Amino acid sequence: MKRKHFKYINTLFVVIPMTLIMAFVGLIRNYGFGEDWFLKFLKAWSVMLPVAYAAAFMIIPSARKFAEKVILPK
Repeated sequence: MKRKHFKYINTLFVVIPMTLIMAFVGLIRNYGFGEDWFLKFLKAWSVMLPVAYAAAFMIIPSARKFAEKVILPK
């Protein structure tokens, strides 16, 4: 694997379990285990995954800069 693809794959491996957990908790909290809970879960996750993946690329650089300012002041 080329190094230039690392950040995309790494972000995906963070976003997949995060969105799975969020979709599951949100679904169970709001609807419980109804008849079609698994279908609702897959629908929620299929929307969350691309949104969270795109958002991660917008948030991570800003968060990194902010953390560097907080932890490593000049």
